[in-house]
Amino acid sequence: MALIDDDPFARPKKKLAHEIGEPLDTISVEELRERIGLLQAEIERLDIAAKAKEASRQAADAFFKGAS
Repeated sequence: MALIDDDPFARPKKKLAHEIGEPLDTISVEELRERIGLLQAEIERLDIAAKAKEASRQAADAFFKGAS
């Protein structure tokens, strides 16, 4: 027996991400705090990626300047 995804009695699925600019008046304090945590973790992940790319670029620049 297959499960049906369109169950009319199922609770609505909780939104897992935050959409920039969306209205915040219907979101609970707990969910706002949860979203803040998710966004802070994402900012940290983006910062780490940017630093890694900068380091890679600097290493490539140093290599090609030394090869000249």
